[in-house]
Amino acid sequence: MSTPQLVVHHDKELMAQAAAARLITKIVDAQASRGQASVVLTGGRNGNGLLAALAAAPARDAVDWARLDLWWGDERFVPEGDPERNVTQAREALLDSVPVDPKRVHAMPASDGPYGADVEAAAAAYAEELARAAGPENHGAVPTFDVLMLGVGPDTHVASLFPELPAVRETERTVVGVRGAPKPPPTRVTLTLPAIRAAREVWLLAAGEDKAQAAAIALSGTGEIQAPAAGARGRSRTLWLLDTAAASRLPRSLYPPASA
Repeated sequence: MSTPQLVVHHDKELMAQAAAARLITKIVDAQASRGQASVVLTGGRNGNGLLAALAAAPARDAVDWARLDLWWGDERFVPEGDPERNVTQAREALLDSVPVDPKRVHAMPASDGPYGADVEAAAAAYAEELARAAGPENHGAVPTFDVLMLGVGPDTHVASLFPELPAVRETERTVVGVRGAPKPPPTRVTLTLPAIRAAREVWLLAAGEDKAQAAAIALSGTGEIQAPAAGARGRSRTLWLLDTAAASRLPRSLYPPASA
């Protein structure tokens, strides 16, 4: 797995704008080289802030939205259209304003979908969808995502992988159901660390003073069971995108002074 790299921006607005510009470049490059691109979205204030910045960016039209596959790292297992669902928030922030192909928007199942309240069946169905999208060149049960984005929680959770809970210990399945999550709603669907690590690049987003301790713990060498963010690594690159508040407890030696 790749060694984490850090980029620190002055504030969360600049972080969102810079991350959106970076994502546009990655998508355009992937489409130029392979004809299509695959991105895993994240929710939360930083994930949605990035999507809103992307929607407002003039360069967004450089993306061929019809040749982009969108996946999610996790989802709240609530009814379709619920404002707490990550896909609902993503539609409002970006997707409703760009010409995405609905068939390439791979939302995780909702609790009122074909699997009802069976979160494990919903997780297994999403794992099957990922497996169908994986080609021989991917050498695994999920596509090789170009970019997989994750918000970092104050407790170091990423996706719906919370410290010490069973999902973060999963080594075989790519998607699992989560019950009893410490952050509401308690029932969720999430990618596991093996699926996350299939990505070419993993970007971890953290902005705000409430994320400072989590960033410090995850980047200090703590194990992934205790700090799931520490286990989120990309094949070729792992990029932490922070603002100065979230980076405030990190030693300056971890990132170049010019990045702040």
